[in-house]
Amino acid sequence: MYLYGFDVTYIVIVLPFVIFALWAQANVKSTFAKYSKVPISGRNMTGYDSARRILDANGLYSVGISHVDGELTDHYNPSDNTIYLSSAVYSSSTASAVGVAAHEAGHAVQHAIGYAPMKVRSAIIPATQIGSTVAMPLILIGIVLSFQPLALIGVIAFAMSTLFQLVTLPVEFDASARAIKALDGAGLTADDLDSSRKVLRAAALTYVAALAVSLANLLRLVLIVTGRNNRRND
Repeated sequence: MYLYGFDVTYIVIVLPFVIFALWAQANVKSTFAKYSKVPISGRNMTGYDSARRILDANGLYSVGISHVDGELTDHYNPSDNTIYLSSAVYSSSTASAVGVAAHEAGHAVQHAIGYAPMKVRSAIIPATQIGSTVAMPLILIGIVLSFQPLALIGVIAFAMSTLFQLVTLPVEFDASARAIKALDGAGLTADDLDSSRKVLRAAALTYVAALAVSLANLLRLVLIVTGRNNRRND
């Protein structure tokens, strides 16, 4: 639906969540930067030490920890069983560093124990990649040819990315919960834990925002495809 040349469905349904997502991204960067200046007072522990401690406590001695370039590029790669920590995390003894590193160690623990949501997320990655590639072409071709079944297949393909975002939430929340629990037993003070928790909460909001944007886009596509069909039937 267009009004004075503007896509009303996008402005009303999607744009507010896009703005929320942009805010969430800015918030996680500013929160990480803030607590990167807050040294851990409970003990001298770097990001590397934080991750290694959690891994070893869970018997994951074979999981490696390596440095990776970039900002907020920290991640766990199950394919090579390695945690990659950025410069601001690897050797830093700050609330941001130990929190982020512990979070990534939480993902390694999830992988080791076969955490169900992580297994589901890994299983649907191929379908998600294919769906994200073919979704819009199928929808556009279906609309141009006035062939709704093809457009609906495109919507279903797009929905795979929404499903991926949905399954990602428990994976990320659980990793953060494991991180805080592990740090609580590592001799950190209450203030240290509170600071690390704030960093992880800010990061979690980015995943919530990504899901919200995906759901909003999915709703918009459904309305566009079904709306055109309804107008043809009138």
